[in-house]
Amino acid sequence: MAKKLDKVDVVTVGVGWMGGIVAAELTKAGYHVVGLDKGKEKDIKDYLHTHDELRYHLRGEGTNKLTGETITYRNKLDQDAKPVRDHSMIAWGEGIGGGGSHWGAQTHRYYPYDFEIRSKTIEKYGEDKIPEGMTLQDWGITYEELEPHFDKFEKVAGISGEPDPNYPERSDDYPTPPLVKNEQMHMFEEAAIKLGYNPFVIPTGTLSEQYTNPDGEKLNACQYCGFCTPNYCEYGAKADPVLTVIPTAQKTGNFELRTYSRVIRILHENGEAKGVVYEDTRTGEQFEQPADLVVLTSFVFNNIRLLLLSEIGAPYNPKTGEGIIGRNFTDHHGSTSSVGLYDDKKFNNYVSTGAYGMAITNFTGDLIDHTNLDFLHGAQIEVRILGNTPISSNAIPEDTPQWGKEFKERSLFYYNRAVTLASQRATLPFKHNYLDLDPTYTDSNGDPLIRITYDYSDNDRGIHDFIQEKHAEILEEMGATHIIKYPMQEHFDGVLAFQHNGGGAIMGDDPETSAVNSYLQMWDMNNLFVCGSSAFPHFGVTNPTTTAAALTYRATEGMIEFLKNGGQLVEAKSQKKQV
Repeated sequence: MAKKLDKVDVVTVGVGWMGGIVAAELTKAGYHVVGLDKGKEKDIKDYLHTHDELRYHLRGEGTNKLTGETITYRNKLDQDAKPVRDHSMIAWGEGIGGGGSHWGAQTHRYYPYDFEIRSKTIEKYGEDKIPEGMTLQDWGITYEELEPHFDKFEKVAGISGEPDPNYPERSDDYPTPPLVKNEQMHMFEEAAIKLGYNPFVIPTGTLSEQYTNPDGEKLNACQYCGFCTPNYCEYGAKADPVLTVIPTAQKTGNFELRTYSRVIRILHENGEAKGVVYEDTRTGEQFEQPADLVVLTSFVFNNIRLLLLSEIGAPYNPKTGEGIIGRNFTDHHGSTSSVGLYDDKKFNNYVSTGAYGMAITNFTGDLIDHTNLDFLHGAQIEVRILGNTPISSNAIPEDTPQWGKEFKERSLFYYNRAVTLASQRATLPFKHNYLDLDPTYTDSNGDPLIRITYDYSDNDRGIHDFIQEKHAEILEEMGATHIIKYPMQEHFDGVLAFQHNGGGAIMGDDPETSAVNSYLQMWDMNNLFVCGSSAFPHFGVTNPTTTAAALTYRATEGMIEFLKNGGQLVEAKSQKKQV
């Protein structure tokens, strides 16, 4: 039987970026917050001597082991799902800080189009432009409402970058200057401008100079060492919850961090969350933590799994389209990439960071006319310098044998003569792509694993083909001797290595089509908030952390209002209904 503990104001499930933001903001407001995380505690001392491709890139240290708890996946409803046991397919952050400790730290904002995607698409092209089965919906919030919260996250994280010329006007510049351009970036910039595009240095949480954020936390200047993703930053130059929001919460004296604490259920009664039950992963002992406010701040799959295991909200049914929890699963499954090889140029591809490069967004969202295109939304195009990892880097011309003397010679020759263009495609939701509990596979406690049902759509393929032609156009202008185009796979193969997963507890302005309101507050349970990209009704073209963080900062304002007002539903202008 679980040991019942004293009641607290707030309990969070997961202590990464979202859990750290909630803890920092609510403890500064005077509330007692308990942060539960199944991993271990970390600090900057743990990041020393982690420049090791074999240890981190290939063997997956720093990520959760998949032997006892994982996900299963399948492509279609009539297939049996398979469990994922290969860590190269899923890179879940392990310990305090989660994925925010070893992320690449690319920090674009989502576009105004993303937040009103259904309305804006119908307004411009008519409802018939939306393919059958695509469950596109507005987010219940506008870019203008969210912009101050984007700005707040960027200042807390010390983001370095150049403003995207295609965004609306910002309320302020990035707090630190962009990273220094290298030769590949200059080449990309020159080619993009000649072709009529608008290049800019990628915004990133790897800082260009020393910086002290508004909460007094200090970050250092990036060394361009090349060991960013999936490594920790021993220099303290990468924005990380362990170096920013978590210390801010701890300094208030109102934050209690409990490690090795795996939450297994949300307790609730008569439509109200009462707290959570968690177990000590070292001893197996169980505890009941009562709280006035419960906030799910863990990875997408854990958020959805806890809701389903705790029987909160109606599970989504892909056959009828009814239900909410699990709906609109999307993800950056792989990317569209192309490589230019140079016979007459050699680059220093060791000098890099996790998000080092330049980008253009001219083919994103409604910035292009889709009238005669066979897809909606689009993709950004980036030249990315990630650091040539000696074991896994091997770009060679397509006519090269895959073994033998010629293979070795060309591998060595082109090792520092390659330029990569990469694009993350916007992923739009479809009725048959969703999350639920697996009927066969369970964890060590006997609880069902989360199951992904997902396959690529014609929309995905349309974006891929269109963008890859733009890659070739740019690489040709950059003077590449050989251009390698990587084809899109026929089916999704279960690889989720980017940690870019969204949906399942989506936001909106109508309880009939969304799980949470614009403050990430559950329609069905006023004192339960669900933070993170699980709230995304679709995936935009860029990394999710910045938008998830902005939504969470806004959500903390709603949490504080909720606690002050004695448990009332947060009011939002965009909400049509209240439960």
